[in-house]
Amino acid sequence: MTTTAGPPVEALRRKYARRHAAARCGVYGAAVLAALVCALPFLWSVISAFKQNQDLYDPESNPFFFNKPATPDHVTFLFTDTPFLTFVVNTLIVGAAVVAVTLVLALPAAYSLARLDRPWGTPMGIAIFMVYLVPPSLLFLSLTRVVVALHLEDSLWSMIVVYPTITIPVSVWLLIGFLKAVPKDVEEQAMVDGYSRLGAFLRTVLPLVFPGIVAVVVFSFTLTSSEFVYALAFVSASPEMVVSTGVPTQLVRGDVFFWQSLQASTVITAVPIAFLFNLFLDRFVTGFTMGAVKT
Repeated sequence: MTTTAGPPVEALRRKYARRHAAARCGVYGAAVLAALVCALPFLWSVISAFKQNQDLYDPESNPFFFNKPATPDHVTFLFTDTPFLTFVVNTLIVGAAVVAVTLVLALPAAYSLARLDRPWGTPMGIAIFMVYLVPPSLLFLSLTRVVVALHLEDSLWSMIVVYPTITIPVSVWLLIGFLKAVPKDVEEQAMVDGYSRLGAFLRTVLPLVFPGIVAVVVFSFTLTSSEFVYALAFVSASPEMVVSTGVPTQLVRGDVFFWQSLQASTVITAVPIAFLFNLFLDRFVTGFTMGAVKT
């Protein structure tokens, strides 16, 4: 006796292959569409930086096309008529110093709290993290008094001293979770081999928490480079300003906005940060997810 076996196997394979291809095309199409939507503001900034005034202010012009010939005059104005490079250098100095201070203080604090076998270890870590949630608008007046008392006003040191109060709490919280993922046996074995507690930490634990360190570096640098309230309150001298306050001060003069130069400064400062962020993206995501899950 014979039975009907249904559609041939090859026909089913082709059917499922077509479904799989359609699903993949849909996913990639949605990803490309989302990327284009996210990239539109950046693309608009790049185009606007090279537009002439008549083209930029004409409401009938397409904002994503050069309706008049492009010009580099506004980018040249940014570098020749404003201390933009000084602002960039100040931002790099402040960011590097804050990152160094954050790592020097956050790593030992996180290591101590992660290895504390006390019931108050976790509540203390939570209390440290809660400091990060205090709005800067509630603190800049009192911190301004501190800066004035230390005679650090109108200097980069005012930001280098104050910014770690923002970066250290969340960095400690992040590193606690990552350090808890490292077994104690690793450093105990290193101590059995003759290393001190510090030597075991530097040679065995520190390489294992490198993704968390990268996350702290990226977080601290991006936060300090984009912070505005403290930078505006502590520094009023142009040679000591950073990008976040110096650019709008120089390119917004009364009711005159140098839009093209503003857009050029945005692109120039955003591209290196975005490049570094994407360069360490995997380690950055690993650091944040490990810190969130293990804590």
